Amino acid sequence: MLLYVLDLAGVAVFAISGVLAAGRAGLDWLGVVVIASVTAVGGGTLRDLLLDRHPVFWIRDVRYVHVILAATAAGIAWAQVMPLPEHALALADALGLGLFAITGAQVAEDRRLPAVVVTLIGTMSGAAGGLMRDVFTAHVPLLLSSGIYGSAAIAGIVAYMLLQAAGTSRRWAFHVGVAVIVALRMGGIYGGWHLPLLHLPA
Repeated sequence: MLLYVLDLAGVAVFAISGVLAAGRAGLDWLGVVVIASVTAVGGGTLRDLLLDRHPVFWIRDVRYVHVILAATAAGIAWAQVMPLPEHALALADALGLGLFAITGAQVAEDRRLPAVVVTLIGTMSGAAGGLMRDVFTAHVPLLLSSGIYGSAAIAGIVAYMLLQAAGTSRRWAFHVGVAVIVALRMGGIYGGWHLPLLHLPA
């Protein structure tokens, strides 16, 4: 049940990030709904396809679609009433990345897959929705352009698995893993943190 609720939360947060990105791109309301939906289900759909989980989660359970529509409506209403905070998209994206990366890792973990596969599945689950959102709104993907992103997901998933191996409950390991991802992502945005750059001779 906890995994299910957190998966719904990740869908909602990513849908809102899609609304923010679509609004900044000047799309109409239908375009906003499309971008919000793609952002919300992109990572989870990739996860389910890779793990051969059929039908994919949002087809199997229509409540995910309801959550996407409700979050999209709330995001549109919010934008009509008050100006959006300057860094709202970055925060929503960081939360979505954290939630989906760890829930994706948990789904892979439940399949008793090797730790490296769990890490890869979780990272792709967290990053794919935001990648699709940025491509569809004609922006350079955050995954490629602004400091720590995929590496934040990897670090959070590794922390999550190590804590469980040390005897921490799955619930607390989840919270710590998400917090690590969000903190590293915020450090990448506001602190200029990044991995070492590769410089090759011309």
